[in-house]
Amino acid sequence: MVPKLILASSSPFRRMLMQNAGLAFDAHAAQIDERAVEAPLEREGATPDTVALVLAKAKAKEVSNRFPACFVIGSDQTMSLGPQTFHKPKDMADAAAHLRVLSGKTHRLNSAIAIAYGGNIVWEHVSHADLTMRPLTTDFIARHLNRVGERALGSVGAYQLEGEGLQLFSKIDGDYFTILGLPMLPLLEKLRELGAIDA
Repeated sequence: MVPKLILASSSPFRRMLMQNAGLAFDAHAAQIDERAVEAPLEREGATPDTVALVLAKAKAKEVSNRFPACFVIGSDQTMSLGPQTFHKPKDMADAAAHLRVLSGKTHRLNSAIAIAYGGNIVWEHVSHADLTMRPLTTDFIARHLNRVGERALGSVGAYQLEGEGLQLFSKIDGDYFTILGLPMLPLLEKLRELGAIDA
């Protein structure tokens, strides 16, 4: 019997991507303290790619230890502007500060995936998307955040590209799946190779 798939995430967007691709899977959130995993990496000056990948692997392994006979997919995404790594805004003032910093600049989304089986990582991958935000005035930022409300607090960049956040950008280099935090094409290719889905 082919081992079943588990997505180590509670993200509705990642579940949607898996469902839309026609995959049969269960979803179980990883029971890890992400900030505790991140803190030593940031102190050591780890790259945003490394932070995302370490977190993706930690999520996959934790869930795999509970479901060792399944292929477990862990994912994580970091956002960086040069050497600076961003975290989700704490409140609306923090969201406005994020948008002011990103205004007129190109930032990068670093989306990592790891697959675990039997408690061991069997594959890992990082994809990137580069997003150029148009110059935003302070007044526009205030009006935009007033319209989207606390949804702005749900993503690290304080925007949702699948909604009004699209209006913030002048250029996007990267695929939709990477932007939502689960690069589906390399994932599907590896799952077929592993025999986890129909080839």
